Amino acid sequence: MTPLSARVVTELIRGIEPPDETWRTRARARLDTLTKPLGSLGRLEDLAAQLVAIRHEHLALPRNKAAYIFAADHGITAEGVSA
Repeated sequence: MTPLSARVVTELIRGIEPPDETWRTRARARLDTLTKPLGSLGRLEDLAAQLVAIRHEHLALPRNKAAYIFAADHGITAEGVSA
């Protein structure tokens, strides 16, 4: 590692802060308001809350939304239309 890159790494390390529990709590509260059983997404909810706690900001909402509906018992499946 060159002295320049060592300095850059040192500066980056200094800028790292621990996850903020206030942001994690906000994320958990938001996840709990979504239309789904509480905790039903398991580890995915943990990861989402961890990202919010690290970034100290809400995760961006998706730009494009779509609904896919699959229901049948006869072997044929239809796909929903993107919004």
